[in-house]
Amino acid sequence: MPSNVPNIPDIVIGRLPIYLRALTRLQQEGHEVTSSHELGRRLGISSAQIRKDLSHFGGFGKQGTGYRIAYLREQLEQVLKVNREWEVALVGAGDLGRAVAHYKGFTDRGFRISCVFDAAPNKVGKSVGDLKIMPMEDAPKIVAERGIKLAMIAVPAENAQEVADLLIAAGIRAILNYAPISLKVPDDVRVQYIDPVVHMQRMTFYLD
Repeated sequence: MPSNVPNIPDIVIGRLPIYLRALTRLQQEGHEVTSSHELGRRLGISSAQIRKDLSHFGGFGKQGTGYRIAYLREQLEQVLKVNREWEVALVGAGDLGRAVAHYKGFTDRGFRISCVFDAAPNKVGKSVGDLKIMPMEDAPKIVAERGIKLAMIAVPAENAQEVADLLIAAGIRAILNYAPISLKVPDDVRVQYIDPVVHMQRMTFYLD
């Protein structure tokens, strides 16, 4: 099955990691088979939507018998290309950057932070876990030499665009941005934003 299928709505791609996480949890609980109804119940997504999403990538189950969890998980890992390990560059070694660097949930899901950069001289040379913080000016060369395609930006908003420009010029094609600012990037660069305040503001709309 091809791992890069064109013309798939981005909202569908966005749900695949949620399905993959649920399947991993089911497997950890000892289940071998699941159904769109069970996944839907766990995720709050209709079973019809789940079946429609998965149908974009081929047939993974049989009507009346459900999905073999190990097989479906393997297929989704191929679709999302996380059946390999991706090196990730992290820029920003402040409180947030350090917390991200120490997070243990990346390595078993296809990602490894392999280098950390910061522009502050008092941080360069210090360690974050097993990694030494390197100067920001070294980032373009190291990213290019290692062929790194993914980066996380955890810098102040006023520095984020400059950092993104440097990384993109060095070959980065996907950015997870923690800075509270929208980045201007070429069409072939993907950006995902994580701003807790935005999410809380969305939720407070519904509160009394």
